[in-house]
Amino acid sequence: MDERKKNDGSPIPPQEEPAPEAVIESAASAENAPPIEPLPVPVVPIEIPRPPVVAQIRLDKKHPLAIRWMHWINFPVLFTMIWSGLLIYWNDSDNAYKHPHAVYRVGVGPFTLVRFFPHWFWQAMDAPYHVTEGLGYHFFFAWIFAINGLLYVLFTILSGEWRFVVPDRKSLIQAIQVTLKDLHLSKYLPPQTKYNGAQKIAYTTVILMGAGSLITGLAIYKPTQLHWITTLLGGYEMARWEHFLLTMGFCGFFLVHVTQVVLAGWNNFRSMVSGLEVKSIQEPSLEAERKSWG
Repeated sequence: MDERKKNDGSPIPPQEEPAPEAVIESAASAENAPPIEPLPVPVVPIEIPRPPVVAQIRLDKKHPLAIRWMHWINFPVLFTMIWSGLLIYWNDSDNAYKHPHAVYRVGVGPFTLVRFFPHWFWQAMDAPYHVTEGLGYHFFFAWIFAINGLLYVLFTILSGEWRFVVPDRKSLIQAIQVTLKDLHLSKYLPPQTKYNGAQKIAYTTVILMGAGSLITGLAIYKPTQLHWITTLLGGYEMARWEHFLLTMGFCGFFLVHVTQVVLAGWNNFRSMVSGLEVKSIQEPSLEAERKSWG
């Protein structure tokens, strides 16, 4: 019998072998054990490069602060001028005193389609016997209207903004195209910068109408002292007619202007409040055009 010894000479005890029953039981346990699942392999996501984000809209400076101030001052001033002018007009009649409070009319020769204004209109605005009140308001706000208009003209000239307002040789054709588009008779809309052709003609006409209202108003107010202006306008009666027609023109402009603002949407209205307009990145920049003026 081979007997092993340790380094110190003492015998190493023999190792005990497992019993056959233990070996069989261990093998059976190994067979019945659940299979060992492999450890999951971590998945590293593959990042796909994305194209750079490009802005599609931008803010563009449309209306300078001075123009916005003068615009919002002019609106209530002109409204007050028209209201007070109607109070003065109620006190008027023709030379034969046949048509009190309704001097002006629409008609041909002796035929009259309508007279300005019917009785119910005067009652609705409480006009009867307020002529002195109308005169006070009219003369006071006329100064504000004149000063505000003069400052607007000077600012547009000195700042170069007149280039956006004054019509050019293409404005008439563009105005016709814009009108056809608004009436849904055409799908073509001509390109524009700040204003289209129709707006240029309308806004320039309104400026001239404002000057005309002041001149005709002075001719009516001081027909003797300013007789040379009254004479150039065709006389006192003609100056009154011209003043009234200009007033009706302002009323028509108000209706069309407010309608167009509503149709244009919030972005257009906001630009007259904040001065900024949201535009597509492809649209021409007004600020860049201003800088090109030098």
